[in-house]
Amino acid sequence: MLKLQERVMPSSKPPPLPKTTNPKAPKRSPIARLLSLLTRAALFFALLFVVDKVLPNLRWQTQTFVVAKWQQVTLLQEELPTENSLPSPLPGQHLTDTWGAARSAGRSHEGIDIFAERHTPVQATTHGIVSKVGENNLGGRVVVIVGPGGAGHYYAHLEEYAEIKVNDWVEVGDVIGYVGDSGNAKGTPPHVHYGIYIKGSAVNPILY
Repeated sequence: MLKLQERVMPSSKPPPLPKTTNPKAPKRSPIARLLSLLTRAALFFALLFVVDKVLPNLRWQTQTFVVAKWQQVTLLQEELPTENSLPSPLPGQHLTDTWGAARSAGRSHEGIDIFAERHTPVQATTHGIVSKVGENNLGGRVVVIVGPGGAGHYYAHLEEYAEIKVNDWVEVGDVIGYVGDSGNAKGTPPHVHYGIYIKGSAVNPILY
């Protein structure tokens, strides 16, 4: 009987990898380790400084914005000013009804001009929120306050502003600026232009 010759199957096992020696990474000197530690500590404290300075400011801005919006909503629920209910922005100064007077470029005067010495304090005629402290071509330096019912109170031709900013809350009698002749009033006797806007339309302040 013939013996069948056994076939030797090649092994599917991969050959063993040659042994390699893993040389150890060179040790850093104590000075290098110290410098690395100091660098990380400096970055950490710099991050803490940024967080300490930026986050409170962002939190304050957010709180101010939210409070101002809530106050605006509250103001809208209040009654609009009625006739003879508002004080003058320049108490003690003579009031002249200049409403509707002709102005340049075919405009009519949407307010009244109250004359006084330069730098005379201009007072808020209502409580409300400061919505603008800035400049425009006609009014020069202006302040706008949103009062009860959403009425806008516009003070123009100021020489300078008081210590107020947008979203500040003001009360009646608070100083919001100082009499001047800025804007298109340059060279005229110092005065404040006072306007009232109800539902977007100008009304005669002398009536209020």
